Amino acid sequence: MITTYQRPAQLARTLQALGRQNYPKDRFEVIVVNDGGKLPLKPFVSDLCVRFIEQQHAGAAAGRNTGVAHARGAWIAFTDDDCEPRPEWISALSNAAEMHPGCLFGGKTICGLPGHLCSVASQIIQDIVYDFYNSDPAKARFFASNNMALPAGAFRSVGGFDARFRLAAEDRELCERWRAAGRRMVYVPEAVVGHFRRLSLAGFIRQHFRYGRGAASFHRERIRNNLSLLSDHTGFHRNWRAWMFRPWCERPGLRALLLMLLLLIWQVANAVGFVYGWMFNKEALPVLEAAGRGL
Repeated sequence: MITTYQRPAQLARTLQALGRQNYPKDRFEVIVVNDGGKLPLKPFVSDLCVRFIEQQHAGAAAGRNTGVAHARGAWIAFTDDDCEPRPEWISALSNAAEMHPGCLFGGKTICGLPGHLCSVASQIIQDIVYDFYNSDPAKARFFASNNMALPAGAFRSVGGFDARFRLAAEDRELCERWRAAGRRMVYVPEAVVGHFRRLSLAGFIRQHFRYGRGAASFHRERIRNNLSLLSDHTGFHRNWRAWMFRPWCERPGLRALLLMLLLLIWQVANAVGFVYGWMFNKEALPVLEAAGRGL
């Protein structure tokens, strides 16, 4: 399931990657939700069953809920329109589902643009977050929505994605509710997705500022619903030695120093976004989008 907005060329590449899956193509369908984009979507994949669904612009979380509302399968796998799943992606998730029925699964995401420092830095940040949340693969706690799979019925029973999270953290919030409902999450590193998000420095700062705002909304909901503790989610920020020197430990040099600088910028942008989100969103989150609950 893919939600897309104004990126037809990237979407075409994602569909081509799905067309290369080593899983029988008559056993899965691809649902693409156009989240109010005006650009024409005309990618052509001859041997895939692809359904295109239109909705008014309401954000990725609402788009995923819309897609699930139209899905006919027992399982749902999510990726994004700037991603390329490896050929074994669906097979790896399917094998995991047979071994651990009823769980939510997340795979491994890798940077598809190793020559772009901001994209590499964002990947390092995700790796740091995954190391913190998923140190025990069988008791994982967080997966990004660009590489996630779960039973469709269970997704609907927990209420799907919260479409009020339009900026970020909708996947974090879903994982929190999933675990609060007593359900398990399992990390499947064999399910690999390449991430091809090309980021400039300004785009990198904007992205992590948005993530900070999303984190503020997430923690407000966490407190409101008396779920996990703050310390359950902030350890990777506090353990600055682990993330600050990670690029240098992997490969010393000028590139490592630049990546370390970007990691410092990440922390500042994220913190400023969090404070902004907390100060200027004191009321309840925006009214739930009707499209986001169309399950």
